[in-house]
Amino acid sequence: MTHAYTEQEVEEFFDETLQNYLGFWDSDGVLHTGYFAAETDTDYPAAAERTSTVLAADAGIDASSFVLDVGCGCGNFLTYLAGQFGCRGEGLDLSKERIKFAQRRLVEGGNGQRLEIGFRHGSVTQLPYEQGTFSHVVSQDALFLVPDKPRSHAEIYRVLRPGGIFALSDFLQPTEEIGQLAREHVYDRVRWSGGYSLSGYVAALEAAGFDVIPARDLGRHIKRTYQVLGVMARDRAAITTVATARDWMLAFARSCAEIEAAIGRGEFGWGMITARKPPGAMS
Repeated sequence: MTHAYTEQEVEEFFDETLQNYLGFWDSDGVLHTGYFAAETDTDYPAAAERTSTVLAADAGIDASSFVLDVGCGCGNFLTYLAGQFGCRGEGLDLSKERIKFAQRRLVEGGNGQRLEIGFRHGSVTQLPYEQGTFSHVVSQDALFLVPDKPRSHAEIYRVLRPGGIFALSDFLQPTEEIGQLAREHVYDRVRWSGGYSLSGYVAALEAAGFDVIPARDLGRHIKRTYQVLGVMARDRAAITTVATARDWMLAFARSCAEIEAAIGRGEFGWGMITARKPPGAMS
């Protein structure tokens, strides 16, 4: 039976697992799916950065933009946008620990560049911003976890200016029927109750009032992500002397194999969507 996870359960999971993710993936907290250059590409950090580049281009971010990153995690995407384009921004995440990490990195950040961004703890279902605050809302692989997805879409719509852009990458549930292995290794593993197919996502955003521009299925990139991460996990486990860390990496490697199988069965996917709040919209 499918468990309907609450926001509190999601928050607790991501608070508790932050150090595991930082230790395995990247000490800077790069935790999202990679956009790979080719089927043989194995450079995960470059692929993860390419995801940010592609999504920023889809959104049309520039120096005049005021950006809200919902589900910002450790703050990497917003930091990248501010550094690359000189935009202003706010990052919001359900995990207190990830927000603390993002705030600490912002204070400790080097290279002399002062970024006009900030981070705060909160829920996308109750955004602490006035109507029409932002020119852009972005999100990377986060909104799939929100239990009340229509409410999150309504709140994003509310805080966008008329004509504003909502650009996101997110995990997809391409089929209604999910097998036990996919439920265990894909969904329950990260406290995900269930989500949309790509067409279902488009329909949900249109129901919230958005005009959807492009929507792209990126299944081959998520498949490559977990192929590469599975190899990384096994390689790192082989040289790790701390038993608990080694066990976590080996368990993650096994999950990567099951995740790849779930992708092949059509039980898990990934996509990018860009939508616009109509220029004449009042709320």
